[in-house]
Amino acid sequence: MKKITAILIVAVVSLLFGLFFLYPVAEVLKVAFLNESGEFTLDYFLGIFNDPIYLEGLWNAFKLGVVSTVVTFAIAFPLALGTHLWKFPLKKVLTILILAPLVLPPFVGAVGVKHIFGVEGAFNSLLIDFGLMSSTSPYDWLGEGRFWGVVIMLALHLYPILYMNIVSALSHLDPAMEQAAQNLGASPWSRFRKITLPLCMPGVFAGASIVFIWSFTELGVPLVFDYSRVAPVQIFDGLKSLDSDPTPYAIVAVMLVVSVIVFLFSKLVLGRSPLGSSARPKMKREERTLPPVLGWLVSLGFMLMFLVASIPHLGVLFLSVSTDWYGTVFPESLTGAHYGEGLGHPMVTGSIRNSLLYASGATLIDVILGCAIAYVIVRSTIWGRNLLDALMMLPLAVPGLVLAFGYFALSQENQLFYGLANVFESPVLLLIIAYAVRRLPYVVRAAVAGLEQSDVVLEEAALSMGAPPRRAFQRIALPLIGANVIAGAILAFAFAMLEVSDSLILAQQAEHYPVTKAIYALLSTLGSGHEIASALGVWAMVFLGIAIAGAFILVGKRGGSLFRL
Repeated sequence: MKKITAILIVAVVSLLFGLFFLYPVAEVLKVAFLNESGEFTLDYFLGIFNDPIYLEGLWNAFKLGVVSTVVTFAIAFPLALGTHLWKFPLKKVLTILILAPLVLPPFVGAVGVKHIFGVEGAFNSLLIDFGLMSSTSPYDWLGEGRFWGVVIMLALHLYPILYMNIVSALSHLDPAMEQAAQNLGASPWSRFRKITLPLCMPGVFAGASIVFIWSFTELGVPLVFDYSRVAPVQIFDGLKSLDSDPTPYAIVAVMLVVSVIVFLFSKLVLGRSPLGSSARPKMKREERTLPPVLGWLVSLGFMLMFLVASIPHLGVLFLSVSTDWYGTVFPESLTGAHYGEGLGHPMVTGSIRNSLLYASGATLIDVILGCAIAYVIVRSTIWGRNLLDALMMLPLAVPGLVLAFGYFALSQENQLFYGLANVFESPVLLLIIAYAVRRLPYVVRAAVAGLEQSDVVLEEAALSMGAPPRRAFQRIALPLIGANVIAGAILAFAFAMLEVSDSLILAQQAEHYPVTKAIYALLSTLGSGHEIASALGVWAMVFLGIAIAGAFILVGKRGGSLFRL
């Protein structure tokens, strides 16, 4: 790749990345740390820790992040280890089924969980029918303040991300190290404790950092569970007083600082060590075939996890076809009318159209930029390409809530993004750019993986025959990495369609609502709002399921790398 072309790509990407990622984040920090005279101050930042209400919100958010990560690890690690070590009945099917939580946005699944485990939910009704609980004092399974409800919902949704990271890390371990320890007489437990576990910890922390940041800054699930004593909801509520109160900026700054610390800790202190691992291990680990009884017990464990993880899906599905579901185990009667009502509802039809527009525009931008960035990272020799690779992963480390808040602040009157937010008398361009920035890492990671696995000799041959670099890329490299690029684009499009933070904060008018904002608005609508929202959630579930399945068919076992910092 010609050096001048690589430098030009880096310059353009740096300009766009600085304007639409670094600048919004810096704007939040500026308001949080500068007073009205423009002087640096810690008063706003430290004032958060002196206010018991905001301090409680931050502490609750931090607890959500830590507890959700621990519960997620407790679910994901045994599953990943079982997948790596053993052959058991129905393994291929079960290892796909346990990824089911990815196909349902967590705040939509929270609606189903509330109807199953709420005080008047299906589970309590079942226990009452069997005489195991008094109807006058039903138990609140979700917990006072809904803390445990949020934890359960986040853990059930996020464990596949950690699972895929751990499986990917385990698959890169060199089996020769364990075999050497076995030859020296080490027991299976000693080999696991002293070799396997330490070597896979970089993958564990790579996934765990995503889970923590996601849980720490989650907005949608606490909103659905009416859990207002948490920092993201306090920020959301503070949007109305944005012009006169720097407090929301200060809360966002605190959350950003915590997230960056976690990211740096994961990358620098517990970062990926090349020791004992490689992109292509020299030896392939032989999976142990379990005896029939043990094999079926492992299969049963995977099946139980799939059934538990499917509870939110079942709740949303039942609610979408129910006429009345309150205080009973199952809906009293079923109907498909809500799907028809949803398709005829002006908010629903408009939101689907809007989301398709926003997500398509964002995906187009991501594919163009992602391929160019990946080509510089893998094929060029310019200084700083590794730094560029790290920078492109920052949108996964910086909470979506922080970036959305920065965009919202800059879209106010007399701010830089005001014209961008109103160029078509709608925030269409602002949402497209916000979605693109958040999902760019998926396309970059997918394209980088494809280029690393394609043979550079073919491109060198084309260049030696006089083909310009652009033509060599278009005619040789791009077809070779096509499957990877399509997989990254599918994930970028699917997750953009169901983006929560940007949608809830940036889309303020009903005619501009994307799907997720329409679902949230329907949940507060009287009548059949919950049922129509659930019907829309089922549509989203089917769409996202097809998209994720297609992406993983294209990239295979390398899918975990798409969710890695």
